[in-house]
Amino acid sequence: MPKVHFVSALQDLTVEVAPGTTVLEAAEQCGAQVGHSCGGVCACSTCHVWVRKGLASLSAQEDDEMDRLDQAFDVKPMSRLACQSKIDGEDLEVVITEESLTAYLDENPDTRRKLIAEEKWPVRK
Repeated sequence: MPKVHFVSALQDLTVEVAPGTTVLEAAEQCGAQVGHSCGGVCACSTCHVWVRKGLASLSAQEDDEMDRLDQAFDVKPMSRLACQSKIDGEDLEVVITEESLTAYLDENPDTRRKLIAEEKWPVRK
């Protein structure tokens, strides 16, 4: 079974998932902080991630995903929407974008307040 490694300014997590699982489902399984304001139905771009390793093994991008990525911030050739990207058999390394992390914290205000109290958010460079 493939492993998905999630990296962000706040987390570094790995999960093993069955082929056919979306990147968003994998994130939810391990608690990776990937935003998904629309509930994962390709109606926004808040689950925008960068796939640093294993990009070619993901399901092909469809027109709806490409249209939504046009609305995302800091799109790169390795950009995908986590809700639309189905995992095949190869391991992945996924970077959670600032856009997605911010959306996650907007969706989870208790987590945001905790991180602010611990002086972990906003991330200081």
